[in-house]
Parts: sequence; structure tokens; C-alpha cells
Amino acid sequence: MFYSLAHRPARAFHRHYAPVVSNGALEKFLNDTFTSLSDAGAAKAASVEDQEKTYTLQLDVPGLAREQLDIGIEGDVVRVASKEDAPRKVKAAWRFPLEIDTANSSAKLENGVLTLTLGKKVPVSNVTHLDIQ
Repeated sequence: MFYSLAHRPARAFHRHYAPVVSNGALEKFLNDTFTSLSDAGAAKAASVEDQEKTYTLQLDVPGLAREQLDIGIEGDVVRVASKEDAPRKVKAAWRFPLEIDTANSSAKLENGVLTLTLGKKVPVSNVTHLDIQ
């Protein structure tokens, strides 16, 4: 006997599952990552230069004052975001090959261009040699 899907009664194929528990840290990471990746304006308005001891990151932020910007550095990730009271929203993140040395880093805002000079934290080798007796 041949059954056609057209003659079959419609059945619900979806099942109801318990909602996924919200994880605030994961949501923040995904929002930060996808927002910065999808924000084509920020991607076009930024440039990164890799020098021997530093990275230089330049980001166009016209119309914003230094008090309206927040720069966060955590390990090898640098985040730039505008504060709530800013007239324009900026939110972007960059991941670098080496961790950032915050003691040797600086930020400057001139004519709507934010320039971050980010010191590279040189990895220290923990290799120890043992003498054979």
C-alpha cells in the first residue's frame, strides 16, 4: 500500500524541551564577539599594526570625548566601548597573538581617532636544565 504525505494527517514534529539555563558570562562573550564581527562600520574604521615590541590600534570614533569611551584589556583581548551617555555607540573587540602588557600601553584621542599603543608581553620560558650526575 502506498501512502502519500498529502493524505496523511498533519502531526506536530517539534517537541517541547526545557529552556536552556541562561549563562550571563557566555551571553556577554557571544554578544561582544558577534556585535564586533557584524559591525562593519567599526571594522572598516579600524587598523592594527604589528611592530616589534608593540601593537598599534587606531579606531575612528568621531564625536566622542575621552570621558565617553571605555577601554578594557584582559590578557590578549582589547575591548573598546562607548559609555551609556555617549552620543554615538561604539563596541568592538580584538584578540592579539600575545598578551598585552598594560604597564607599557597607552591611549590617545586626537581629532576623532583613538590610538592605542599596546605593549607586547613577552612570554617567559620556564624551561630548566638538569645536570646529569
